[in-house]
Amino acid sequence: MHRNLRDFIDTLRRERDIVEITAEVDPYLELAEIHRRVIAEGGPALLFTNVKGSNYPVFSNMFGTIRRVDLAFGPRPEQLMKEIIGLTHKLVPPTLGKLWGERGLFLELMKVGTKNVGRDKAPILDMVDAPAKLSQLPVLTSWHEDGGPFVTLPLVYTEHPDLSKKDHNLGMYRVQVYDDQTTGMHWQIQKGGGFHHFEAEQRGEELPVTVFLGGPPALIASAIAPVPEMLPELLLTSLILGEKLPVTADPAGGRNPLIAEAEFAIVGKVPPHERRLEGPFGDHFGYYSLAHEFPVFNVDRVYHRKDAIYPATIVGKPVQEDYYLGDFLQRLLSPAFPLAMPGVRDLWTYAETGFHALAAAVVRESYKRETIAHAFRILGEGQLTLTKFLILTDKPVELSNFRATFEQVLERFDPATDLFVIGNTSNDTLDYTGRQFNKGSKGILLGVGDPIRQLPAEYKGPDLALVDKVQAFCKGCLCISGASYEQDPDLGARIVQQHADALREWPVVFLVDDAGIAKAQSSFLWTTFTRFDPSHDIYAEADLVRHHVAYKLPIVIDARMKPWYPDEVETRPDIDSKVSARWTEYFGKKQF
Repeated sequence: MHRNLRDFIDTLRRERDIVEITAEVDPYLELAEIHRRVIAEGGPALLFTNVKGSNYPVFSNMFGTIRRVDLAFGPRPEQLMKEIIGLTHKLVPPTLGKLWGERGLFLELMKVGTKNVGRDKAPILDMVDAPAKLSQLPVLTSWHEDGGPFVTLPLVYTEHPDLSKKDHNLGMYRVQVYDDQTTGMHWQIQKGGGFHHFEAEQRGEELPVTVFLGGPPALIASAIAPVPEMLPELLLTSLILGEKLPVTADPAGGRNPLIAEAEFAIVGKVPPHERRLEGPFGDHFGYYSLAHEFPVFNVDRVYHRKDAIYPATIVGKPVQEDYYLGDFLQRLLSPAFPLAMPGVRDLWTYAETGFHALAAAVVRESYKRETIAHAFRILGEGQLTLTKFLILTDKPVELSNFRATFEQVLERFDPATDLFVIGNTSNDTLDYTGRQFNKGSKGILLGVGDPIRQLPAEYKGPDLALVDKVQAFCKGCLCISGASYEQDPDLGARIVQQHADALREWPVVFLVDDAGIAKAQSSFLWTTFTRFDPSHDIYAEADLVRHHVAYKLPIVIDARMKPWYPDEVETRPDIDSKVSARWTEYFGKKQF
């Protein structure tokens, strides 16, 4: 397993899965566009050794294919996780014979944790910049409407201000660089670092913060893993790594430990009750998140290796690196779902929708309507509380295949009892469909038991006067397009009024700007579930029965772009031309 970033780079060199770019590249827009083109072609990892304005090389696209994720982590973490979860069944009741039979696993578990090392074994302490000079780092600007350069792979470490709780968090929250000693701290709702800051503010205290860059690839994975708040991310890092994680004390007396094998450690404090405008920023939803007031990070010093490498990623329209890393993390953690949430047999969140916009689960239905209880359990668990639309079934299905999952649910879905829309809830900070910042609604769609209908695969009904184009995404789910929202904001309601009978055999109909998105899962999921708010954009005939809304088919969902949604991220034309003109300068005649 890779103990640091350069170990992983060496592996990629041996596997011929990395390209070194020696031509000078601008961290403002140019580097990001090169990265985006390479990942779109399934190309190699990239090491930029001549970055304009900085002496540090930039390493990007490290997780941009399934193969590289496998090279980074291997099969051991998934197998170990399955064995750990299996202990809960094997050792009940515990006996000496059973415990002895699992001695190999217990020896593996003894390796999990952190270990303190001295300065001579902590390359992070090679150099220190005090006062900090963040302008020396090759911090990228990815999109031309970004509010400034952002650190895109920050590993933000905090501890609970009450030290007796012994609670730490390692999360990835974007960091906009304002000047040499000041950045933003984009703590979103339902995130551990934000909880620590909230507690510190209640006490009127500043919160010590350390932002790590680089280190073992396992450290990056753990920072974004959707683990329960009480599971320490550094322990997960150690589990993935297969050995104790080396840490060292801050020689300047800082409270937080330093990851010995990190490339950079940016040390400072976030004061209470201070906010500054942060953003906008092209994000992993594929749109620009807008500018808002967020906490401020005052940087005191920067530790770094003498030959430090700056790790970076680029976010934007799917599919990007977070897709492949998210896939690994869900496979790694899926055995723990039934333990944390009894009755939940499998769960998947969809990277194509920015993860929080859509989730699906296979659950137990041992008595009538048990599925609803599981829905509320899922929506009350950690970051899953931000899920906007949740789909549940009780029959095994490969959840990552959304077509198969949706067809199975729609065969069993009873609109009168199986669709719930819950208004006035929280929303992902980056999801603007809810009309207000951090506010929105949720939808729950159930499909359990035996099939109650045979789904159509192709629309063969009459012409629809309000519709220009019709295309099926899967059996039972239709995409239709007509006038834009600006031209006809009430089109969804009018389709139900005028065409419900013609569409009756289709359980779900998405109204979109271009029905052609139905051709591929990625384009369908991104275009639909990132563009509607359940309480505002679902239309259907319905009756109110004892405070429950009993819907009738079809369920029409208006997933058109709305005027108040942020803009999609697009490459600026001059940058597109510049990268095209310089392509052979970067890569010679290499083909991906």
